[in-house]
Amino acid sequence: MAGVIFKAVGDTRPYPEHGYSARQWSNVPPRLVRLDDLVTTKRTLDLGMLLSEDSTFYGDLFAHVVEYEGTLYLEDGLHRALRAALHQRPTLHARVLVIE
Repeated sequence: MAGVIFKAVGDTRPYPEHGYSARQWSNVPPRLVRLDDLVTTKRTLDLGMLLSEDSTFYGDLFAHVVEYEGTLYLEDGLHRALRAALHQRPTLHARVLVIE
């Protein structure tokens, strides 16, 4: 499907609460994920965050993705994913937590 950025746009987290802290996320190794394999968990984005040069200064450099029942959910990093799309990159480096 040409022109599709994400697999789907959602507004909830349909997976169980994982309780991962920022420190625990930092132990999950980053990997490349395709934008068109991701389902978002937010429908809205702060445009200021998207356009900010230092938007990741206080956060993780990598997006957070939860894999649940074979689906990849973009939990944190929507602005990073959209930046990648705006630069015509089909992939994003993300930490992927697999929940069984």
